[in-house]
Amino acid sequence: MDSLRQQAAKFGARFEQSLVASVDFSAMPRQLVCSDRTVLARSVIIATGASPRLTGVPGERELFGGKGVTTCATCDGSFYRHMHVAVIGGGDSAAEEALFLTRFASRVYLVHRRDSLRASKIMADRATSHSKIEPIWDSIPLEVLGTKEGAVSGLRLQNLKTGTESALAVKGVFIAIGHVPNTAPFASALEVDANGYFRPADGSQIKTRVPGVYVAGDCADHVYRQAVTAAGMGCQAAIEAERWLAEHGG
Repeated sequence: MDSLRQQAAKFGARFEQSLVASVDFSAMPRQLVCSDRTVLARSVIIATGASPRLTGVPGERELFGGKGVTTCATCDGSFYRHMHVAVIGGGDSAAEEALFLTRFASRVYLVHRRDSLRASKIMADRATSHSKIEPIWDSIPLEVLGTKEGAVSGLRLQNLKTGTESALAVKGVFIAIGHVPNTAPFASALEVDANGYFRPADGSQIKTRVPGVYVAGDCADHVYRQAVTAAGMGCQAAIEAERWLAEHGG
């Protein structure tokens, strides 16, 4: 990321950091109201991403990021070779995470609050029939164990039907219960779907209903959520913004 930043700076990009509270895209220049100032711009590319939804149980945040709790099997799965891990969730994302982890982990516990997966039939069948994946039905996490040691050592669960508590001895906990797009400050000015993701206009991936305002990456894409697709959308948005500015005397 630092190399990308240096390359952008080499070509004249100026970096500023502030928290956007709201926007006014009704006038020109467009206004981004930040915590410490208002930024004016003729064209805007919004690439705010999406934040993974967490369970909120004790130990989760304390052990997040390099300590055993993660939201990305593709990113971190290889660190858990020949270990037992748990995946929390029941949708397609959870099934995909669990299946990916079978390449590395010796055992994958798939923890879901219901007695069947919400995932599509093909994904659910693949996950539940895999020899390395063991579903833990009707259960919710109560605590991620290992805070004192500074690394995940287990996951405490509760069965919703019986009320019984138990603990899984795992080294990794992968949370796959969805994402929350970081679109709130812009939602009043741009169109978003029921889940808060930007809804591009004119059949485009990156154009919005406001001329000169574009979206890119996970804030507008809840399907692929990969760095390469986000970079592709970013490239499209940059080209469109440059063309728009050229056409409108920017």
